[in-house]
Amino acid sequence: MAQLQDEKSRTDLLNRLKRAEGQLRGIQRMIEGGEPCLDIASQMAAVRNALDSAYVRMTVCFMQQELQQRLGMTEAQGPILGEMLEEVQTLLNKVR
Repeated sequence: MAQLQDEKSRTDLLNRLKRAEGQLRGIQRMIEGGEPCLDIASQMAAVRNALDSAYVRMTVCFMQQELQQRLGMTEAQGPILGEMLEEVQTLLNKVR
């Protein structure tokens, strides 16, 4: 399986995961502090959404990278594919 080669995409993905990690730590503190279950559930839903979003972003980055490589696209054609895949990402984010 291929790896994400674009440094910007990797940095974006790592930042998203670090944010979700911080949210998870916050949930742990909420549980330890005896916060109400509904508040904890709300934060869990937010983390799940953040992880889903990171997954979709990673998938779209992978698709762009692989399509460009396998179709032999030039750098000039990359932005056109990128715009189309951003629309795909928007659509996938609405499914959740």
